[in-house]
Amino acid sequence: MLYVVATPIGNLGDLSVRAREILSSCDLIAAEDTRRTQKLLTHFQIRKPLISYYEHNKASRGPLLLEKLRSGQTIALVSDAGTPGISDPGADLIRAAVAEDLPVSMAPGPVAGIMALVLSGLPTERFVFEGFIGTDRKSREAFAEMIASEKRTVILYEAPHRLIKTLELLNAAASGRRLAVCRELTKAHEEIRRGTPAELLACFTEQEPRGEFVIVVEAAPQE
Repeated sequence: MLYVVATPIGNLGDLSVRAREILSSCDLIAAEDTRRTQKLLTHFQIRKPLISYYEHNKASRGPLLLEKLRSGQTIALVSDAGTPGISDPGADLIRAAVAEDLPVSMAPGPVAGIMALVLSGLPTERFVFEGFIGTDRKSREAFAEMIASEKRTVILYEAPHRLIKTLELLNAAASGRRLAVCRELTKAHEEIRRGTPAELLACFTEQEPRGEFVIVVEAAPQE
């Protein structure tokens, strides 16, 4: 059995009872960052073998984990934080297990994008998740073209060192629309700033962006 286990995005109190039970009883934990996961396990006094599974070793580790699943072992898949499979290499392992008809289940929990959407105050009836929009010119131009006419609320992830450039892009492609920039969700310095791209660009130009960011963008007006 492959268990997809959501872990806290900041506050350790968000680890569910069921997630703790799975992590305590599985044969092996496949973690995107074993050092980070070990801290989580130590906090909850869980002792289980760890194996790294991340973007740059998934091609070799994936077949190994699938072989263990075929042999009857129970593996818990965790990401750095939040829900595996969302902008995360765990999606490849899940797809591979499903393709082989291996049993897959899940202990659901925190998702930063959904939390940001709910707290944004923007419409939640219809939305699209874009994840990280990329750093190359072609992908950013394609995103700018999409966002200009997207009729659903849009959720983005962004790193602090790229936040200003993304706000500049949004100021050009979605000027006047409402944004919510959510930082360090569930952590001690959680912060949500709302406003237009220009207003938030001015804010973060004065204050250096720090932490993990989720941006929620208002839908384009209906024609």
